[in-house]
Amino acid sequence: MRYFIAVILPWLSFFTIGKPFSGVICLILQITLIGWPVAALWALFAVQNYWADRRNAELMDALRRDK
Repeated sequence: MRYFIAVILPWLSFFTIGKPFSGVICLILQITLIGWPVAALWALFAVQNYWADRRNAELMDALRRDK
């Protein structure tokens, strides 16, 4: 769902992953028609990094619990 939001409304995806400052910058970028594809790509990368960070945090927690 976040990937869909990242393509349609890139600025909103930053707010859903807890990065409001980046969301405001992305909104300004999205206002221009030329900047919209750039904003969408940036949002897609940010959402993917969000999921990777969550996976890494879960792995680190699991490793800490095993010790």
